[in-house]
Amino acid sequence: MKITKTTPILCVASIEESLPFWTDVLGYEKTVEVPHNGKLGFVMLQKDGSEIMLQTHPSMVDDLPAVAKHVKVGSICLYSDVDSIEKTLASLKTVKPLVPPRTTPYGAKEIFVQDPDGNVLGFAEFKK
Repeated sequence: MKITKTTPILCVASIEESLPFWTDVLGYEKTVEVPHNGKLGFVMLQKDGSEIMLQTHPSMVDDLPAVAKHVKVGSICLYSDVDSIEKTLASLKTVKPLVPPRTTPYGAKEIFVQDPDGNVLGFAEFKK
């Protein structure tokens, strides 16, 4: 398994309230936004080659309920791009998934697991 990029997902109470800190204070640019129940549920931010994702807990509950059980507002998950989801699944064969392998609407094949300390890790292969 080769990890090509890791991005933190910050679980926030409100993207609308959190976003000015990331964009106005830190200078990140919003590159993707996903609505959820009339508000923003998820945004992707980039700056100088780095990437941060913000997701509200209610959005996470609806999209990844098994992950949301282990994440609260103020928590961070790590989301890693991999070269091969098949190799990743082979490496994780002894680890019980929180979210079994799935394909998302945005084209990622992904799986979510926990490390021995309870940290949530997502691994995803994107179509080339």
